[in-house]
Amino acid sequence: MIAYVLRVLAKSAVTLFAIVTVTFIATRLSGNPIETFLGEGLTTEGREELIRYFQLDRSLWEQYLAFLRGVLSGEFGLSFVDRRPVTQVVAERLWPSAQLLLSSIALTLAVSLPLGVLAAVYRKSWVGSAVMVVAFAGYAVPNFILAIVMMLVFSYWLNWLPVVGNGSFAHFIMPTIAMSGVLIAALTRFTRNAMLDVLGQDFIRTARAKGLSELRVVLRHGLGNAGVTVISVIGLQFAGLAAAGSVVVESIFSWPGIGQLLVNAAIIRDYPVLQFGVIAVAIAVVAINAVTDIAYALADPRIRLAKA
Repeated sequence: MIAYVLRVLAKSAVTLFAIVTVTFIATRLSGNPIETFLGEGLTTEGREELIRYFQLDRSLWEQYLAFLRGVLSGEFGLSFVDRRPVTQVVAERLWPSAQLLLSSIALTLAVSLPLGVLAAVYRKSWVGSAVMVVAFAGYAVPNFILAIVMMLVFSYWLNWLPVVGNGSFAHFIMPTIAMSGVLIAALTRFTRNAMLDVLGQDFIRTARAKGLSELRVVLRHGLGNAGVTVISVIGLQFAGLAAAGSVVVESIFSWPGIGQLLVNAAIIRDYPVLQFGVIAVAIAVVAINAVTDIAYALADPRIRLAKA
């Protein structure tokens, strides 16, 4: 098991290095930030001094090496706009993004797993059909469409829920539903399919023949064994949510998180903030994938034994 964990960590380190390199190149390809953030009120001497201070007069290779040294030392530079360390700028946005991500994960698990089990157990009744209709409908609606529709209905028409910020519990309702809507639909389908595969196995019939209650057969033996497949899907879905889902939803609801920060940094070409923000999100995604791989190996010993 230790060797398997070390392989997972090594793959994660290589992936992060590739992301760091691609992030540096992509931000430089987005355009010249000098005219964007320096403005027109500076003198020529002041402009040149700021260019030298932010090392924008160096070659691309020199900037890349300086960037790598900063990543390894934890010094990511100053924001072009705020003139503050980017670690401080991004750190202020971490907890709001984490709050939204955790609430979306909790809602996804609380809704999708029971619905998936119901759809599998009652697959031949109207209950299973209704669950799958809702799941397919939710899977077909992008999160930004769901967010806009909820804003129109619950904020502008009914005036029930706030739209901007994260000051109260009511502020979490629409962003959480918008982020988890597609995930609930996808995880419900995967849970149903995994449960159907397991419920047809011989050990399920044996458990029923022993006189175990249907609830214990379904939850203990059915969902317990289907969880091996569901774990991998959960990890991939949540990694995608952390990587892209929050950017769209946070921008729509003006949520003070990393997603909105990255959008603003990309628009004004604030290289240091954009680079560190992308790396922070990448670390979260890679960490989620690594934890998922390890959890998958713990749930199914065949995974780690096959690669031992």
